[in-house]
Formats: sequence, structure tokens, C-alpha cells
Amino acid sequence: MLSRKVLVVDDDDVIREVAKLALEVVGGWQVSTAANGVDAGHAAELDPPDVVLLDVMMPGLDGPGTAALLQANRVTREVPVIFMTAKTALADTGLESVPNAVGVISKPFDPMVLAAEINRLTGWSA
Repeated sequence: MLSRKVLVVDDDDVIREVAKLALEVVGGWQVSTAANGVDAGHAAELDPPDVVLLDVMMPGLDGPGTAALLQANRVTREVPVIFMTAKTALADTGLESVPNAVGVISKPFDPMVLAAEINRLTGWSA
């Protein structure tokens, strides 16, 4: 099984830990976390992930701002972003104009199907 690298970015400690555990155990992936957009930008540049799972609403640099930061960096420009929000569709969130966004996962998410949902949105095979 191919081990993907995922960066989970959320200001909520519990959501970060649940997503990390779910993706490591169920997905078999390598997961790093960041509590805010600035830390996410640094972490992604130092060790570019295969995808960023990104909370939309965070204090300071929000999800769209973080996605723009990643898009502006030559190292992370091609990394796809999946937003996490209580809204369910990209069109409902106004995020469809974010160039590196590939979809939205609604919160609360089901930890048992989180990896499958990321596979579906990125087009990865399970």
C-alpha cells in the first residue's frame, strides 16, 4: 500500500488528533499536523505533503488564506487542498475559486471513512 503524506490543519486539538489517528490507522498514511495557517505553510514547505486537509475557519490566517499561501510558494504550489467545514459543497462555501482546492469534507467527519473520502476527492486509488 502506498503511504501518502497528509498535513492536517485545524485550530481544534481534538479534530487534529482524531483526523491524525484515523488517517494513520485506517489509511496507513503518514500524518503531520499544524494548529494554524502560518505553521501549516512552514510545515508544508519543509516536508511537502501529498494533500492538505484544511479547516476553513481558523483565527489569524484562515483556510482560504492558508491555501493562498501554499499556492504562492513554488514548493507547495501543486499540493491539493481539501477544506473541512460544516458546509458540504465547494460551491456552498465560496471556495470554488481557490485554485488548489479539490473538495470539501463536512464536519463532523466520520473517522472510519476519512481516508476513503480523501481518496475519492483526490482521485487516488485506495
